[in-house]
Amino acid sequence: MALTYDDIQQRLTEKFGAELTDFEMPYEMLTFTAPKTLNLKVLQFLYDDLNFQFLTDLTGVHYPDRKGAELAVVYHLHNLVDNIRLRMKVFTDIQDPKVYTATALFATANWMERETYDFFGIEFTGHPNLTRILNVPEMDYFPMRKEYPLEDQTRIDKDDEMFGRG
Repeated sequence: MALTYDDIQQRLTEKFGAELTDFEMPYEMLTFTAPKTLNLKVLQFLYDDLNFQFLTDLTGVHYPDRKGAELAVVYHLHNLVDNIRLRMKVFTDIQDPKVYTATALFATANWMERETYDFFGIEFTGHPNLTRILNVPEMDYFPMRKEYPLEDQTRIDKDDEMFGRG
């Protein structure tokens, strides 16, 4: 019998109870949130029991308005047997951006976690070689964080009316 999103949610709820939250279906893909202390246990359960053995993508997101949970690690997993995908989010504080590495479970997490560290500053505890891969090592900031204005506020050569602000 093919695995369904209802089956997945039920199995996850049976295993982890109220620890997993925010189950929803944006863009027809099951999405839920796990606490950062359980990310490896949930990933291991998905891998072993529900056959999600392909890590399609791992990235970060910066939510500047979520105090205490500004950074998120987003895992996209694929069950190739039942051809079903899901998304898991893990939130962390920007002051202590540490999440356990998934490299022991998914070899592909190695470079994806390095890229996420490079651009968002999320530190993956236990990662074998967490260094910058696309930016210069001397950078002391993380360019994908929404910490800077999108345009130069000192420019005088632009007309605000052209941007709908006049």
